[in-house]
Amino acid sequence: MQTHIKVLAWLYILLSAIGLISAACLGGIIAAGGVISGDRDAVLVTSIVAVVLAGVVVLFSIPGLIAGLGLLRYKSWARVLGLVLGILNLPGFPTGTILGVYSLYVLLDDESAALFSG
Repeated sequence: MQTHIKVLAWLYILLSAIGLISAACLGGIIAAGGVISGDRDAVLVTSIVAVVLAGVVVLFSIPGLIAGLGLLRYKSWARVLGLVLGILNLPGFPTGTILGVYSLYVLLDDESAALFSG
């Protein structure tokens, strides 16, 4: 199970990193659209939209990053966070469903529970 926990941790870290990179790209592209237009109002509106949308993506990416880092260190809170994220990922077909099922499979196993209990 140790290998499965490490794989799951790195999946959470990788997907969170992709989310953070996507947030930066999304924010930059939206803000650039306003700058290209040359209109002061458009720059203001697109900047606000860019910050809000990128912020939402960052907020959804951070818990996965935290869970992944905690899982690598076998922290008990990371197991709970991983289970919560796994359940929340289930409706996100197909990738989220696969990650959610894998999270539940790995983190609900008795051997995994023993690794996280100390």
